[in-house]
Amino acid sequence: MQSISLRLLRLPQVWFTGLRFFSSANMSQAAANNLSAPEPDKLYSRIELEMKGIDPEVMKSYAYFAKTAAEHLDIEVGKHWALRKSIKDRLTLLKSVHIYKKHRVQYEVRNYYRFMHFHKLTGSTADTFLEYIERNLPEGIALKVTKVELQELPEHLNPAEV
Repeated sequence: MQSISLRLLRLPQVWFTGLRFFSSANMSQAAANNLSAPEPDKLYSRIELEMKGIDPEVMKSYAYFAKTAAEHLDIEVGKHWALRKSIKDRLTLLKSVHIYKKHRVQYEVRNYYRFMHFHKLTGSTADTFLEYIERNLPEGIALKVTKVELQELPEHLNPAEV
């Protein structure tokens, strides 16, 4: 009977043999363990984005995109600014490998920076927001994310109650 159903479905036998050992009792125990101890959501006081790129117009457009996405998720947008001047990295090389030390070539890379702050986020909102903006990151832009998490004061630092 099983071989007839396999021929009709055209599925490999390995798929069905893997299902034989599956137990719903193990699944319900795992679900019960997850429900019994819910983990509290993390709270972030601030998330800082540092964008680095070679095209300032693309970075400006991406900053507008990130700000709009944050407003749709009801995230408080803090300061956002860009450095006025680019950071220039110069590399000087010899034109020839062995001789002619007077003849050189100079290469220059200009990097632009833009910074954004977002305030008062929960862990799930922050994860959703960061995943969305990271997936839509344009070419030529690097993104560095810094999270400032709020934590409870440890018990040994609490003032003694009198």
